[in-house]
Amino acid sequence: MDGTLLATDSAWELFLSLVKRAPLSALLLPLWLLRGRACFKRRLAQLSRIDASRLPYHAEVLALLRREHARGRRLVLTTGADELIAREVAAHVGLFSEVLASDGRLNLSGREKAKQICERFAPQGFDYIGNSFADLHVWRQAGEALVVAPAPGLVSRVRRVATVTQIFQPAGQRRLGRVLATARVYQWVKNLLVFAPLVLAHDVNQFGLWLKACAAFASFCLCASAGYAVNDLLDLDSDRVHPIKRNRPLAAAQISIRVVGLLALVLALAGVGVAAVFLPARFTALLVLYLAAAAAYSAYFKRLVLVDVFLLAGLYTLRILAGGAAVGVPISRWLAAFSMFFFLSLAFAKRFSELRVSNHGERGETFGRGYLGVDASFLQSVGAASGYLAVLVMAFYVDSAEVRRLYGHPQWLWLVCPLLLYWISRLWLLAQRGEVREDPLVFALTDRASYLVALCLLGVIWLAL
Repeated sequence: MDGTLLATDSAWELFLSLVKRAPLSALLLPLWLLRGRACFKRRLAQLSRIDASRLPYHAEVLALLRREHARGRRLVLTTGADELIAREVAAHVGLFSEVLASDGRLNLSGREKAKQICERFAPQGFDYIGNSFADLHVWRQAGEALVVAPAPGLVSRVRRVATVTQIFQPAGQRRLGRVLATARVYQWVKNLLVFAPLVLAHDVNQFGLWLKACAAFASFCLCASAGYAVNDLLDLDSDRVHPIKRNRPLAAAQISIRVVGLLALVLALAGVGVAAVFLPARFTALLVLYLAAAAAYSAYFKRLVLVDVFLLAGLYTLRILAGGAAVGVPISRWLAAFSMFFFLSLAFAKRFSELRVSNHGERGETFGRGYLGVDASFLQSVGAASGYLAVLVMAFYVDSAEVRRLYGHPQWLWLVCPLLLYWISRLWLLAQRGEVREDPLVFALTDRASYLVALCLLGVIWLAL
């Protein structure tokens, strides 16, 4: 079943469900494992809940089973997974006449699986379809061998003990591509915010500070990617039914839960390690706070109306604070106020766009969020208002003594305000039309008008220097 009929591992699916539903119970897993793998699987199946209809299935394997069933062949689901989940999958598929699975006492895998099958069917009296090296014991007794998504070297091993008649190799991205997509490398542009304190303080000639800022950027990129991996794990069920997010590697079953979990751990440790070695302790503390806040957001707070957008906006601002800590530059009150309103507007835009995609303004499912379709007009009004407040803060800043001290021709900076007003207004207009499909910053990376506005802003700042 796991990796053959399913394009996932049901044990990891159950474990993930348990972590989300009852994280304290997950701490007992080592104790259950001491009582044997069969007992471990049974307790995991009893305490967890997964919907068999939402699990990813190998389409080609399902098609084969339907053809064989139509021919009148007897289909038996044999799996090392626990019987409780195996029967749910069998009931959903509706093609199997019998289920052989682990039952809490017997772990049906490897030699034991081969023994159970041979007791019901004579050796060579059945064909077997599987995907792992543990299935070699069964293939040795089978008439024909069918192999699904084989690991390197598996097919050659199977051919030594059985006649291979079919190999199913699901198409998909290359492994590196799947990892990079899970890490959301394109989202690293957000971490350029760590350079903001250094640039806005006009300390751009100090090479040592630039090295620290680059180390801060690298740390945040690694930790942000770890946060995205954790988010994919915790949002797996809702992502699978989302019209856009279902194409993410984990939701599309192109990468395993185990690999994504390991990726998150490695990236987080690497990010914190870079910070601990090269950057001040205050930056490391803020980075750890970011990791904790991002994990809390993914695990719980993203489901709380309004709390989610404020926390999301705070994660942007935290990057700026950490950038200041990395290079020893204090954050001005103007930058803090501007970032608070500006990123709050972007957070509202993100949630508004997700709501538009999920139910197009009607009451209904919001894919793991606490909003309803009727909330769209509220999100739009407060989001746009937050953006305009950010421009108001910018106007006050342009008229401040700090600007006159830092810039030789500060009057040019007044042009920043209409440029920002145009960009924010256009963002919300396109969001209303449904053209901002997900994250506003990701949208900006593909939007020509956003690049033009950015060039104009750079030009204005150059004129003001």
